[in-house]
Amino acid sequence: MKNTKSPVFWRSLAAAMALVFCAGLATSRGDEAKAPAEPAAKKDGDKWDVTNPPGAGTAKNAAIDVTEGTWMNVDVSPDGSTIAFDLLGDLYTMPIGGGEARALTSGLAWDMQPRFSPDGKWIAFTSDRGGGDNIWVVRADASAGQTRESGLRQITQESMRLLNSPAWTPDGKYIVARKHFSSRRSLGAGEMWLYSSGGVDAGASDGLQMTVKPTEQKDVGEPAFSPDGRYLYYSWDATPGGQWEYNKDSTAQIYIISRLDRVKGETENWVTGPGGAVRPTPSPDGKRLAFVRRERFKTCLFVQDMATGEVKKLYDKLERDMQETWAIHGVYPTMAWMPDSKAIVFYAKGGIRRIDLADKTVSDIPFHVKGDRKILPAVRVPIEVAPAEFDVKMLRGVTVSPKGDAVAYSALGHIYVRRLPDGKPERATQDDKRFEFMPSWSRDGQSIAYVSWDDEELGSVRVIGAGGGE
Repeated sequence: MKNTKSPVFWRSLAAAMALVFCAGLATSRGDEAKAPAEPAAKKDGDKWDVTNPPGAGTAKNAAIDVTEGTWMNVDVSPDGSTIAFDLLGDLYTMPIGGGEARALTSGLAWDMQPRFSPDGKWIAFTSDRGGGDNIWVVRADASAGQTRESGLRQITQESMRLLNSPAWTPDGKYIVARKHFSSRRSLGAGEMWLYSSGGVDAGASDGLQMTVKPTEQKDVGEPAFSPDGRYLYYSWDATPGGQWEYNKDSTAQIYIISRLDRVKGETENWVTGPGGAVRPTPSPDGKRLAFVRRERFKTCLFVQDMATGEVKKLYDKLERDMQETWAIHGVYPTMAWMPDSKAIVFYAKGGIRRIDLADKTVSDIPFHVKGDRKILPAVRVPIEVAPAEFDVKMLRGVTVSPKGDAVAYSALGHIYVRRLPDGKPERATQDDKRFEFMPSWSRDGQSIAYVSWDDEELGSVRVIGAGGGE
């Protein structure tokens, strides 16, 4: 049992009480500071709606009229007649030859990564419209503003382990997606999870885990099924060690492509080597695998012959991939084969391109998007840059006098003394030339020692009377 008569006990107790009591009361006095306006009170039962947030009535329309885009994910319908792509957070479709794009979704929600179902009737995509990235589907013939009753439905419902990068199983019954797992760093890793395409309204489960993240911090993503559904391909950061690192060497091997054999339950590294390998995209006939690799300073499109393993470069003018960075939504935008497996449609340099495998001929697929985007006013809170008075949030070196009748500490680079229990904090010195830290009481409580700093005279140890002075 502690000896409650000990001076050390009472001194410790006084110090603890002083910390609590004075933490919120240490201030530098002057003119009254202006307080920011109080936010509107939230009503009980209010739920955040991404598509209709507070202040939506003040949104402005920004007109867009573009024939180029940035980091666009593209897909081709199973019959080869239609291209789907994302642009500025909305989904679009257009004829395979290009032309005027038709909006599939619209509004404040951010929609991306469209993928046609095997029967071509549905498009799976990633959206934050439910309050965080989840997988949704919409009818391929939908129009902007589609309601849930007319086709839009939610497939996954995660609030913490958010999902992206959907891919259909060949039978159209399930959708695989990358589930994000954050670690103690802000970075995180991914796992592939399988979900029923019936969605949450049909009572679908929370998903089936297909892969296990190899580390807690490195990217795993870009899932894609083989045409027969036996294999699941994906890319992952295979650099040594368990921690994510900056400034990786892109000429060496960063990402590789692995595949899971769903029959045997085994995983093998499929495409490896210098320049890495990302965005695995199997051809419809199952004979080839398209992927992206870095070659010196260029990001290039390659194709692998599945029977022989032979790899050929098709195109070297892709946008720079994101192998050195943290790319939870994919290291390169999605691409797609034509149904006859003779050509690939992909994004590069602001446009949509098509390359024929036979002669490597590249052609542009023009598109035109004309519409608008809603822009909400930025949330701004008035902050006085240099107020004359403000509350000190951090006290440093708090120490209680031997008698327990005063407390000394440093705040804002100066020593303050406050009489207990209800005294007012006062500067111990009037020295504005030096910074002051680490006060320490003398045994008799008559003096305070501290250290000071000045950029010219450097550091020194000083003593001042407990009542102030020189």
